[in-house]
Amino acid sequence: MEEEEEEARGLLTSGPDQASRDAPEVPDPRGTPPALCDPRRLAHRLLVLSLMCFLGFGSYFCYDNPAALQTQVKRDMQVNTTKFMLLYAWYSWPNVVLCFFGGFLIDRVFGIRWGTIIFSCFVCIGQVIFALGGIFNAFWLMEFGRFVFGIGGESLAVAQNTYAVNWFKGKELNLVFGLQLSMARIGSTVNMNLMGWLYSAVEASLGSAGHTTLGVTLMIGGITCVISLICALALAYFDQRAERILHKEEGKTGEVIKITDVKDFSLPLWLIFIICVCYYVAVFPFIGLGKVFFMEKFGFSSQAASAINSVVYVISAPMSPIFGLLVDKTGKNIIWVLCAVVTTLASHMLLAFTLWNPWIAMSLLGLSYSLLACALWPMVAFVVPEHQLGTAYGFMQSIQNLGLAVVSIIAGMILDTRGYLFLEVFFIACVSLSLLAVVLLYVVNRARDGNLNYSAKQREEIKLSHAE
Repeated sequence: MEEEEEEARGLLTSGPDQASRDAPEVPDPRGTPPALCDPRRLAHRLLVLSLMCFLGFGSYFCYDNPAALQTQVKRDMQVNTTKFMLLYAWYSWPNVVLCFFGGFLIDRVFGIRWGTIIFSCFVCIGQVIFALGGIFNAFWLMEFGRFVFGIGGESLAVAQNTYAVNWFKGKELNLVFGLQLSMARIGSTVNMNLMGWLYSAVEASLGSAGHTTLGVTLMIGGITCVISLICALALAYFDQRAERILHKEEGKTGEVIKITDVKDFSLPLWLIFIICVCYYVAVFPFIGLGKVFFMEKFGFSSQAASAINSVVYVISAPMSPIFGLLVDKTGKNIIWVLCAVVTTLASHMLLAFTLWNPWIAMSLLGLSYSLLACALWPMVAFVVPEHQLGTAYGFMQSIQNLGLAVVSIIAGMILDTRGYLFLEVFFIACVSLSLLAVVLLYVVNRARDGNLNYSAKQREEIKLSHAE
């Protein structure tokens, strides 16, 4: 799941009139409410922030359930790797379209409160169907469950960001997005390290392994989605209550999507799209298949393989905010993207052609993955006019999901017919294409005297000079 896209969308949004939050307080005839119950007080806003963070926890926890249980899914459902990877492809397919319309549905159809609840329900229902597919030994039902889960997952991330913008502003917002991103990484990490143990516990309880054990394990994991749904209901209540007390409007995503804007996209923007797709298809499908890779090539135990497969998320949780600050201060976005892509290429080459301890390669991958997200996604805002930002980010997410869906299937086919070495060579080729696009972007930006390598300070100075 794309927690970077979440940041990108969130940073584009504009909440409702923030001045309403600074209006004179209206005396409450019943007396001053406790700090935890007063939306004007920090304690209450921290309570809301905790609900925002847990809102997406279930979605991120369950997204990589297949990766954490790769061996068990293939064995119990009697499927090959190609069919196994369809569980990821079916998640991505609906988001090829929904990336354009998720914000529209929240703004114009459901509203932020009902939209969040509805998308949370899709996540819950999708996970239940996914689990029932295991219980009834119906792999097609598991695929359908992942499709329904995908309908809710990405749109729920948009809703989460809209709530953040509606409740927090200014410098607070960067911290809030960092905390939400860290919680997403924690959800993925807990999944990787818990689901294998949970399967073993259910197996011991039922007395045997099999599709029923798999389904029950997935159903128990779905409890996290129910917790997220409860957070959505609580957020709706608190947001409606704050709207009444503070006389503010319901939050909007601020997205403006016009498909006709695509014809106006510049060469640098298309190169950014290519970098994005070619990079991420070498990360997420690899993590989806990584557990068995570490068991087969390096002889790791199931738990150890899960731990190392999750290290990308473990590193990303604390490093994403740090790298974000670094990129903000120094600028040089293209240079940082170049460093991230080169490091990722080195990581895949170490995994493919050496027997070095894979903790080294995976740690490098975790660092580079975090750095790329912080440096790549903001560049879109530097090369397109403000009125086209919603379309640009929507298109970027759309083709990213399309790439992930297609490459997930291709990766499964390569693994079934050629093995892990050829799969790693395929990922190396994808990262190499991304590297070529970065170099071309640097050349084009230099030739056009572009602003992609400016620091935040330089951008502010240019903005002030234009204002004068």
